[in-house]
Amino acid sequence: MKLLDSPAVRVGLSISIATGLYGVSFGALSVTSGLSFWQTMALSPLLFSGGSQFAFIGVVAGGGSGIAAMSAATLLGMRNGIYGMQLNALLRPTGWRRYVSAQLTIDESTATSTGQSDPAEQRRGFWAAGIGIYVLWNFFTAVGALAGSGLGDPKQWGLDGAAVAAFLALLWPRLKGREPVAIAVACAVATVIAVPFVPAGVPILVAAVVAAVIGWFSHGRSDEGLEPDVDPYAEHDHHGAKRAAAAEGDS
Repeated sequence: MKLLDSPAVRVGLSISIATGLYGVSFGALSVTSGLSFWQTMALSPLLFSGGSQFAFIGVVAGGGSGIAAMSAATLLGMRNGIYGMQLNALLRPTGWRRYVSAQLTIDESTATSTGQSDPAEQRRGFWAAGIGIYVLWNFFTAVGALAGSGLGDPKQWGLDGAAVAAFLALLWPRLKGREPVAIAVACAVATVIAVPFVPAGVPILVAAVVAAVIGWFSHGRSDEGLEPDVDPYAEHDHHGAKRAAAAEGDS
């Protein structure tokens, strides 16, 4: 079977292109936030988690300490550990593949893999999305970092708040339902209140504590929050449902 004949591989590659291109934003925002080209290039291959990377540079841009930046990035990256447990049971990687697959476990690779029913397609989808995004994300990070280094002072271009805007762009599509929106609003209010009184980087930790407390006492679904943030088959399912309804109407 040719790899490009695999539905999972095709989905994985299409997601890779769309996600990889967003690396341009990270690279440009990172260098304009104060990180060097090589520091930026180290973050993408080593951390390799978009939300965590934007959180890291957001704290750094605000004058926060390295510890605060790492804490914020770690909090957002914890979901990848949950994905890892799911994928370990699903794919059962052995040897060196265990270590490589751990690095490639992100929203998109998890969603592409778990969206398949055939075990072989699950493996193909995971590796296609994971490797594709890893290569393209790092390539476009370099492109963005080189472009951003020529912009000069980020405040001159209004880029000092761009990392926050980029992070909000990542967050907004994930707010589905009243409870997630309510939690996001509560965390935003807590952050705004904390900003004048605590060092840079600490407000995001305050928001995390607020979210954890609300989550502890909430009554949402027991599995809510464990699913990947990306559903690569949502559009396909939508069109499939429309075709099925049309066929039923014709009959």
